[in-house]
Amino acid sequence: MSYTHDAEFCLARTLGEGGLEQQIFEEQLQGCKASLARLKDDKDNGRLPFLTTPGERDDLVACQTVVSSYRENCDDVIVLGTGGSSLGGRTLYGLATSAFGPINGGPHLHFIDNIDPHSFDVLLKHVDISRTGLIVVSKSGSTAETVSQFMALLPIFQKEYGPDKLSERVTVITEPRPNPLRKLARDLGLECLDQNPLIGGRFCILTLVGLLPAMIAGLDAAALRNGAQKVVDQAFSGAQMEDIPAAVGAAIATGLQRQRDIRQTVIMPYEDRLADFGLWYNQLWAESLGKEGKGTTPIRALGTVDQHSQLQLYLDGPQDKMFTMIYHDAKGMGLPVDSVLPKGEDSLSYLRGRTLGDLLTVSAEATMQTLAKNGRPVRKFLLDKIDEETLGALTMHFMLETVITADLLGVNPYDQPAVEQGKVLARRMLKDL
Repeated sequence: MSYTHDAEFCLARTLGEGGLEQQIFEEQLQGCKASLARLKDDKDNGRLPFLTTPGERDDLVACQTVVSSYRENCDDVIVLGTGGSSLGGRTLYGLATSAFGPINGGPHLHFIDNIDPHSFDVLLKHVDISRTGLIVVSKSGSTAETVSQFMALLPIFQKEYGPDKLSERVTVITEPRPNPLRKLARDLGLECLDQNPLIGGRFCILTLVGLLPAMIAGLDAAALRNGAQKVVDQAFSGAQMEDIPAAVGAAIATGLQRQRDIRQTVIMPYEDRLADFGLWYNQLWAESLGKEGKGTTPIRALGTVDQHSQLQLYLDGPQDKMFTMIYHDAKGMGLPVDSVLPKGEDSLSYLRGRTLGDLLTVSAEATMQTLAKNGRPVRKFLLDKIDEETLGALTMHFMLETVITADLLGVNPYDQPAVEQGKVLARRMLKDL
C-alpha cells in the first residue's frame, strides 16, 4: 500500500479523554464487517461499478486519440462541469500543475465549474481559441449550469473551427442514453464518450470524467487505477476489520459521533499538490452522508497555511471535530533555509542546516501531536510519495470509507434528494423572469 493509516490518536486507549472507547470502536467495526459484505455482493453483481472501474483499461485505450490530439494541438483546455464532474479531474490535475502553470509540458487545464459571467470574460481574454480545446462533462446531460456554459461558448468555437473541424476541439462526456447534451453532440458531429449511469458524479473520479483531463495533462491513468485497485483488493481480502483502513475510518467517524457528539471532520493535507483533494472530499462526504438529520460537516484545511488561520479554533474552540492529516516525509527535500541566516541570531538557530521539507514535515507532526495533547481526535495518512498510484489509492480509500459510513448511519450515499429541491425552484424562477 502506498500509504499508512494511523488512527491511534482517535482512540481513548491512546488519546485519553476525547477519544473513542474500545467497546464502541469494536461495535462499530462489527457493523463495518456487515457493510463490507454487502458492498462485496453489490460489486460482484455489477451494482457498484465504481469498485470495478480500477481494473478496466479498454476505455483508456479508446480515448487515446482524443488525448493525443489535445496534447499536440492545444495550449489550453477548458473543462466544463460542476460538482463531481469537475472536482475529480481538478483534484487529479493537482499532480500535473502548480500556481505557476503546468509542470510537465501539457496544456493548461481550466476547470470552470461556476457560471459567473466575469470568470468567462476573463478566461476568454487569456486563451487563444485557435489553440484551445473544450471538454463538456454532465452525467445526466441536462445539468443547467454545464449546458448553459457549453451553449455560451459553442458559438465562439463554431466561429473559430467551422462545422468540419469542431469535433477536433470539442469532446462531450455523458451517459449513453438519450439526453439533451448527447443529442446536441450528435447533431454537431462531436466525439461523445460514455459515462456509466451507475456511477454518480462524486464517485466518478477514476472514470473518464476524471481521467480524460488527467491524461491530457500527462498523468498515468493506469497508475491511478492501480493504486485504487490495491485498496479495493485489501478491503475485500477477508482481513480483520482493524487491518482495513477504510473500515477503521468509518468506525471511528461514526463512533466519535455516537460517543463524543463529533459533528465536524477536518481534512488537512500538507502538500500544495493535494490542496484540491479537500474540495473533492467535501462533496463526497457532505452529499453522501448529509441526509435525514445525519452526517458530519466536512471542513477543508491546508497545512501549513491554516495553522495560522484555523488552528486556534481547533485547539481552543468547541471540542466537536475529528482531524485527518495527510502528508509525506519530506525531510531533507527542497531548498536549504539557513544560507543567509544572520550570525549570532539565536532565535532562528533551529533553522540552521534545515530544508523547506524539514519544516513542512515537522510542522505536520507537531500539529498532530498538539491536537492530541489537547484531547482532539486526530489521525494521519503518511504517504510513501505523492504520485498517481498514491492519489488513486487515497481517492478509493475515502470513497470506501464514505459508503461504509453511510451504511452504518443507515443512509443512501448515492443520491442527493434535497439538492433537487433547489434545482426545481431555479427552473421555475427562470421561467418567470
